[in-house]
Amino acid sequence: MALSNEVIGALGLIALIGLVLARVPVGVALGFVGFFGYVAIEGWTAAFVALGTTPFDIARNYSFSVVPLFVLMGVVAAKTNLARELFESVNSLFSGLRGSLAIASVGTCAGFGAISGSSLATAATISRIAVPEMLRFGYDVRIATGTVASAGTLGILIPPSIIMVIYAIVAEESVAHLFAAGILPGILLAALHIVAIVILGWIYPDRLPVAASDSLIVRIKAIAGFWKLSLLFGLAVGGIYFGWFSPTEAAAVGAGAAIVISAVTGQLTRQILAESFRETVRTTALLFIVILGGFMFGYFMVFSKIPASLGGWIEDAGMSVNLVIFCVVIMYIIFGLFLDSVSMMLITVPVFLPIFVTMGLDPIWFGVFIVVVAEIGLITPPVGLNIFVIKSQLPDIPIGKIYAGIIPFLFVDLSLIVFLVIFPGLATWLPRVLLG
Repeated sequence: MALSNEVIGALGLIALIGLVLARVPVGVALGFVGFFGYVAIEGWTAAFVALGTTPFDIARNYSFSVVPLFVLMGVVAAKTNLARELFESVNSLFSGLRGSLAIASVGTCAGFGAISGSSLATAATISRIAVPEMLRFGYDVRIATGTVASAGTLGILIPPSIIMVIYAIVAEESVAHLFAAGILPGILLAALHIVAIVILGWIYPDRLPVAASDSLIVRIKAIAGFWKLSLLFGLAVGGIYFGWFSPTEAAAVGAGAAIVISAVTGQLTRQILAESFRETVRTTALLFIVILGGFMFGYFMVFSKIPASLGGWIEDAGMSVNLVIFCVVIMYIIFGLFLDSVSMMLITVPVFLPIFVTMGLDPIWFGVFIVVVAEIGLITPPVGLNIFVIKSQLPDIPIGKIYAGIIPFLFVDLSLIVFLVIFPGLATWLPRVLLG
């Protein structure tokens, strides 16, 4: 007896989960399940046609050229002293406040993460700079590590964000609209982190000591120290909304500016530049493989009719939008135990996006929402990837301490989801204002 498309789709999802748990690379697992699922539904000829044309379609996609350029900008910034300079400047501004180093870590993660576009890269870079400094001044190790692990997720909301670009490619949405949609939620999330630090300092004053306050002259110099970040952000993001560049042109200008700034300030050697290009090529190639697998899996999901069937079942069951959102959040927290945010997005967007659109939700809002919940999965004990990144950078710190430190900040991230659900305009208002 022939299996229905829905049954084939369900078996494909089970096979995908099994392959991922068996440590098969996510891009390979997505492509394998997508291709053979396509074969089972449409036949060998159609599957081979899709497999042959999809890489060309992805490479031809103008939006995809943004990815290697923003990756290059982030790699150059990471290999020079931008992160340390940014941390020292933010710390000087907040000096004299209880928990100023922790607040500076949040600001540094937001600024550096916006350039690197990766929460894992941000957590790895900033943990090496900020955590030892906090411990030197007597901060509790749980608060020090928890702050950086959670704040490392900020950069994926504040543009330019690589994961936003990938969502735009998969969902066929505007990169510029998604960048604009992430600005207000990103700023709000940073503010919520600072509020959490202030509350922790009030409850546990001995765990977040007060550092000496810098003079006005030093603070003014600290503000001047933001010029590199401001210039990169202004060119890469401001240029888009002032109408100077398209997103791809802005990425090229940003990458070029990062190289020029680093060279002019004497921080870029030929060896660092060569390493930056090699790392950019490796990262882009890996992302291309994962995106290719994601597209094949997405085609399979469309033909399997799983999204349509799930949407119909949700409608028949009378489930509210908020209940569906709650279930998706729980699912992403589980996925975050063993997947990175890009992989989670490529696996789930083909399934969930049609359902949310059918329920009347804006796909731009869904893009912001899905990025936020994917990043929550990266800091959720017991296996959140950001936690292990920090452990790898600071092997002497017991992982249990990092687990304990992340718990207060989970409520911060969950609070942002509540804000997005209650006030969807947080993600949709600015794109309308800037781009119409």
